[in-house]
Amino acid sequence: MPRIHVGDWINALVQFLLHHLGGFFDGLSHAILATVEGVNYVLIRPHALIVLAAFVALAWLASRRWELTLFTLVAFLVVNSMELWVAAMQTLAVVVVAASAALLIGIPVGIWAARSGRVSVAVRPVLDFMQTLPVFVYLLPAVFFFGIGLVPGVVATTVFAIPPAVRLTELGVRQVDQEFVEAAVAFGARPQQVLREVQLPLAVSSIMTGVNQVIMLSLSMVVIAGMVGAQGLGAVVVGAITSLNIGAGFEGGLAVVVLAMYLDRVTAALGTRRRAKARPNG
Repeated sequence: MPRIHVGDWINALVQFLLHHLGGFFDGLSHAILATVEGVNYVLIRPHALIVLAAFVALAWLASRRWELTLFTLVAFLVVNSMELWVAAMQTLAVVVVAASAALLIGIPVGIWAARSGRVSVAVRPVLDFMQTLPVFVYLLPAVFFFGIGLVPGVVATTVFAIPPAVRLTELGVRQVDQEFVEAAVAFGARPQQVLREVQLPLAVSSIMTGVNQVIMLSLSMVVIAGMVGAQGLGAVVVGAITSLNIGAGFEGGLAVVVLAMYLDRVTAALGTRRRAKARPNG
């Protein structure tokens, strides 16, 4: 059987895009860099204790549980004591930007797929491909288009985190009881009103699960992105690996775990509260 030169086709496509859309990639790179630096400024410029107080307040407002609030206080104090506060906030900034971009893309596509069978059929194999592709492969085209540094890490993280937002949004909208939809239509609601006032509120549990998964995937990817020069805890872990410094690697990994647990618990608590508000009476 003759060899199919898929790799050569991909290389030709990358070169074509670089030649014809180089200006677009440069502009996108500057926009991403400016956004991440803006979030970095908000998280790093104030004193660490001020930001920590905001994290503690958010944990309390989201969960109303003293256990999560106490964990937030103690865990981030430990991160600060390990002198990894700046690296942790740099990682958090990348997660915020990448996860937000993934949700801005994924949720509308998920809604579109839920409302159109053709779109759902077309999107499904693309999502399967994205979810089974090895994570390191995402870094290769990002580095080609944006070079070494922070931007390819953000781009690769965003693309890697999109699938759960699409899938869980589509699932949530499709699982809304048709009786509620039919009742809204019977009262004269237009399709956009049905979506905005009935389907999305009732699908909020699944959507928030998607938000949680997007954030977790973003956090896992930004550590890998440290291999291409992204800032934050990924760079700390990669530096520890290259220097065989087990202690520094453990500290960086522990800081990642703290961020992961905090983001997971807060988003889960927010999802629970939104679900309770959206539950129909009676």
